[in-house]
Amino acid sequence: MIVHMVLLRIRRNVRCGEVEQLFAAISALQRKIPGITGFSWGPNTSPHRTQQGFHPRVLHGLPRRRHVDAYLPHPEHMQVQALVGNVVEGGVEGVLEFDYGA
Repeated sequence: MIVHMVLLRIRRNVRCGEVEQLFAAISALQRKIPGITGFSWGPNTSPHRTQQGFHPRVLHGLPRRRHVDAYLPHPEHMQVQALVGNVVEGGVEGVLEFDYGA
């Protein structure tokens, strides 16, 4: 399985409702894009002060690399990326994304 992890640095002036709307849209991807087998999100709860402003994290589970390759350019994913761009600090600098095999 491939775990697709995304960390977000949300701008301070973003309302809680906007963040909830974003994560509802991210959650809905599991129903809209074939291959997503799991989803979770939440804030960083580590006592270490190393998060550098990246608080919410998103995890998607995808069975194989080909599912990730289909997920990334999917139109529904692209719509969510636009929502992310509206709430993160510094554009692409406000997003940290990586995949790893589990």
